[in-house]
Amino acid sequence: MIHNFEDFCRELLSCGFSMGGGNAKGIFALIDYGWTKQDMLDTPVKWHCGDPEVDPWEWRMRVLEERRDIAYSKVFFKTSGFITKDWYSYFYAVRRNGESFEEAYARGGISHMAKRIYEIVSAGEVALHEIKALGGFGKEDKAQFDKAMVELQMRMFITMSGRQQKKNKYGMEYGWNSTAFTTVERFWKERGFDIPELDADESYGKIQEQILLLNPMAEEKTIRKFIRG
Repeated sequence: MIHNFEDFCRELLSCGFSMGGGNAKGIFALIDYGWTKQDMLDTPVKWHCGDPEVDPWEWRMRVLEERRDIAYSKVFFKTSGFITKDWYSYFYAVRRNGESFEEAYARGGISHMAKRIYEIVSAGEVALHEIKALGGFGKEDKAQFDKAMVELQMRMFITMSGRQQKKNKYGMEYGWNSTAFTTVERFWKERGFDIPELDADESYGKIQEQILLLNPMAEEKTIRKFIRG
């Protein structure tokens, strides 16, 4: 039973990965929207209550800011998910297949909009609103920009790294926090971990086996989409 953030992290490290938004999507969600609403479950966990100890929505940022062994980003079905350090290398091997960003772009596997974004993020950790400002992205670019941000996360070129407070021209903080991004390699290097080079096919098999342990009813088509992105 999960009662708080610490319990969640312990169980996640055991599972290896999970959908992040409360919907299992036919694969696996450590905490879905339904189970915390059932009266027979003795747990204070509750979605969107605002308490960082018991609100799963708050945990997505806490793992980035407080843990060194869990990543969170839009990595599954173009929506959010958690992957632990021990399992990240397998997904990385499948999604990247030994290909650098430059190689992926050269063969046409990456959009030009994604390239513009990646060049900004590759220079260092940067908040979402700063990416837009530095790249000169306007309202007319929103659809393509949002698509490219997801594209880069799904391909595991960039990942969420935390959040930053917006500041005005006088350096004063204002408004809502903004999600920060960095390259996948920098994210893990700052946590003392260099991603090893693994075989893509063997990695796929490892993930598939774990999925079926977590959800024996998962369908092959869904599994393939989940792993390959």
